[in-house]
Amino acid sequence: MKKIMLLAVLALAFTSCKNNGQDTKEEKVSYAKFGDSITPEGAITGAELLEKYKTLKDSTDTLNVKVISKIKEVCQKKGCWMNLELSGKEVAFVKFKDYGFFVPKNASGSEVIANGKAFVNIISVDELKHYAKDEGKSQASIDSITKPEITYSFLADGVLIKK
Repeated sequence: MKKIMLLAVLALAFTSCKNNGQDTKEEKVSYAKFGDSITPEGAITGAELLEKYKTLKDSTDTLNVKVISKIKEVCQKKGCWMNLELSGKEVAFVKFKDYGFFVPKNASGSEVIANGKAFVNIISVDELKHYAKDEGKSQASIDSITKPEITYSFLADGVLIKK
């Protein structure tokens, strides 16, 4: 009887220490790579990047950064630019260094890690009016442009898109 009790206690001890089928290893995430080789480590969120953008003074002030976010839009002609979600309605307009790589045109909604330079771009009233004219907007619409536009820009040298 003592042997049976001892076996029962040992069996209980072994099963209570068992992992219950849960894998303690982190799930391995795979990424498609574009441009320079980068790693996911050290990336900040889009909201954190937005706060950093607010500290930049003008287009001459840049910040080397790695950001993790979602792709809001991608150029549908070539994949030569993308908009990243920052926070709320704010986005960062991303171009790729030296026009050296593109991202898939169907990447909207994907999680992305981008490494590069963040900067604020100030578009003058004259330039905005020129763009509006090029877009074929009405004269009334063109005349309504009275303030420069501040945009958040990013020049990426490497991008990872979660598969």
